[in-house]
Amino acid sequence: QVQLVESGGGLVQAGGSLRLACAVSGRTTGNYAVAWFRQAPGKEREFVAATSWSGVNKDYADSAKGRFTISRDNAKNTVYLQMNSLKPEDTAVYYCAADEYYTANYYSPLRYDYWGQGTQVTVSS
Repeated sequence: QVQLVESGGGLVQAGGSLRLACAVSGRTTGNYAVAWFRQAPGKEREFVAATSWSGVNKDYADSAKGRFTISRDNAKNTVYLQMNSLKPEDTAVYYCAADEYYTANYYSPLRYDYWGQGTQVTVSS
């Protein structure tokens, strides 16, 4: 069983930055997929970014390109989401998700078997 724990959320003013972390534990494959999703109240869960553990595969939502960066630290078994130039519309609960391998459906929340608890990100105007 893979376990995911998010951290790093908080309150920030528009234009500010946050760095989210997803600590991965448990049994995994050599190149499993880790992704970030977000969900605002009353809205569907939205893809933000994804990476394979090797770092070869990285994908971003259009809303994240140029502002967000996904990375990983193999030694710490942690995936990060660096968020810069934050906007009020970025306000949401951010979730870390994982699966055994990277596929073309990286953007779909339905394909991920493992999810973290979520961390709240609030961007004030």
